[in-house]
Amino acid sequence: MKKVNVLTLANSFTDSLTRYFQDVVRSTGNELNFERANFGGCELRRHWSYIEAEMNNPDCRIYQGGRMKFCDILKSTEWDFVTIQQASHESWRPETYHPYADKIIEVIRTHAPKAEILIQQTWSYHNDHPQFLSGSDWGINQTEMYNRLTRNYTDLAKKYKLRVIPSGCAVQLARSEQEHPFKPYPPESIEKLLWPNLPDASGTFVGQYYWRKNEEGNMALRSDLIHLNPRGEYLQACVWYAFLFGNPTSDITFNPDNLDNRDCEFMRKTAQKAVDTFSQVV
Repeated sequence: MKKVNVLTLANSFTDSLTRYFQDVVRSTGNELNFERANFGGCELRRHWSYIEAEMNNPDCRIYQGGRMKFCDILKSTEWDFVTIQQASHESWRPETYHPYADKIIEVIRTHAPKAEILIQQTWSYHNDHPQFLSGSDWGINQTEMYNRLTRNYTDLAKKYKLRVIPSGCAVQLARSEQEHPFKPYPPESIEKLLWPNLPDASGTFVGQYYWRKNEEGNMALRSDLIHLNPRGEYLQACVWYAFLFGNPTSDITFNPDNLDNRDCEFMRKTAQKAVDTFSQVV
């Protein structure tokens, strides 16, 4: 049995590991201590502003619900790994990484010198995201977002000789290699849906539609087009297991009750392929 201690300085894109990661690791006979210093939507610049505020004020504690300073969290455990990442909405913009990532890496190396710093490569959004539509502020599509964020994470990794957890690569591989790929649906077809019907989500790993009451008490169709859905969360958990433990995903015997066993096997194989083929710096 192997035990791994991992701390994430991130946002909801590692919070998504809370659904399946522990069960995935437990099914292999290994042990995981998974702690998070996360805030939803938190960019590298905001994390650095929090850390800097704590360093400049002895009474300032922002992390762990305002109970601890980030530097103290780093010193509280002998971490095997500390992970960082950019917030998804800034991940494709190279100018958003520096100098914040540089300063954060320096702090981690100072207060947790034995920990290996890892970068999680995040993923590109669902095809239907408004920023991928014609006339949007971003002016890019799903593939362009993936290519740009991958280049930015890779450049950061090369600068500091860090390894990258290829979560985004796994999502991109799964999108292209699954037996029944996602077929985008016309926006007008979504607008015509009546409760409780939902758009066909088969073939997706990111995003989901759901119904929720509006202020008038009527059901309105809502969407989350950036976070992993349960398929994506299982895929991510398998990637992290293979990467952090250095063991094959074929060791994983946990199949969630809400996912198809054959689909889980596909995702385990895809996770392994991402870990094996993504170009690593060290």
